[in-house]
Amino acid sequence: MKVRMPFAPQHGSRSVCVAIMAYNEAPSLERVVGEIYDELMRLGADWEIVIIDDGSTDGSREIADRLAQGHTGIRVVHHPTNLGLGAVYHRAYLCGTKELTTVFPADGQFDPSIITQFIRRFDDADMVLGYIPEYQKNRTWPARLFSWAERMLYKILFGAFPDFQGIMMFRRALVDTVPLTSTGRGWMIQMELILRFMKKGYRIASEPTGIRARMSGTSKVMNLRSILSNLRQVFVLRWHLWAFAAPASADSRSPESGQFHN
Repeated sequence: MKVRMPFAPQHGSRSVCVAIMAYNEAPSLERVVGEIYDELMRLGADWEIVIIDDGSTDGSREIADRLAQGHTGIRVVHHPTNLGLGAVYHRAYLCGTKELTTVFPADGQFDPSIITQFIRRFDDADMVLGYIPEYQKNRTWPARLFSWAERMLYKILFGAFPDFQGIMMFRRALVDTVPLTSTGRGWMIQMELILRFMKKGYRIASEPTGIRARMSGTSKVMNLRSILSNLRQVFVLRWHLWAFAAPASADSRSPESGQFHN
């Protein structure tokens, strides 16, 4: 990644950490970091990029280290072995030193302009959740079936749950006010963070985003190992939440609910 000249700042009043999840993403990692770097420079914010290398073996580790050596605003966290999505998200939620934190995959599926889009919502929000309109229409039928079953399970166990696909942003300091009990390789820790924020009454907004084709590689989420881990964690999390009142019901499309706002 070449260090570019700064763009004219647009919205520099908030600081932001962008954590980038990387596991064997050598073909796309440098380009994704470069795109996010450009967006942050254009934004004019106080920022940092943290690359979380989850035990890569394809050269991603070396690329990440080289990018960090070339810019003081970029840091790298290495996992000694591949620990899975759960460990990566947990590290990403806690590693930031700025007001806001967001997490991007290193496969290039999400345009960095989402960062600026989400930051604009924090005058009246504590968390912003991205959702992809008509997301299911572009998926294979097994993926649609699994997604439907997953949503039904969440609804049964936790009540109403906002639409969420892909990218979220939140106030970093608020993560320290909620316990995160989810472990394992699955993505349940994302759902737990949302549920914990809901239970605290923090303000959650929804924003539509797009999605792009991966720059390289295949999904590291839709595999049996992660799915089974996630299913186990769903029930473990419900057990941890059992002693407390259920999360307040809210429709992510309904401002009148007082919890979710478009």
